[in-house]
Amino acid sequence: QMRVVESGGGSVQTGGSLRLSCVASGFTNCYVVEMNWHRQGLEKGREFVSGIKRDGTINYADSVKGRFTISQEYDENTVYLQMDSLKPEDTAMYFCVRRCQGKSKIYDYWGQGTLVTVSS
Repeated sequence: QMRVVESGGGSVQTGGSLRLSCVASGFTNCYVVEMNWHRQGLEKGREFVSGIKRDGTINYADSVKGRFTISQEYDENTVYLQMDSLKPEDTAMYFCVRRCQGKSKIYDYWGQGTLVTVSS
């Protein structure tokens, strides 16, 4: 069974740090093209936070540049999101997405999310 599981969320004060983890399992035939983090705040749409591509290219949303750092294990099954200098506007449910290349399209596998709450 293919699974994407996030962990590491919690409650911190402004300026604090958290490290999110995402572990993918059961993907026996997945050619991973990218691992992403997205988030969705209260009454907000889902937005891209950061991603790491197979070739090592890393992207960040402008709102988190310089504060968040994405990294992954060598086996590509685990990806992390180090979040520093957290702000109240970072409060959201954070989702990990594993993107697998199929024959004609990319398939996205989402986790259930981990909640991050930043208080002022």
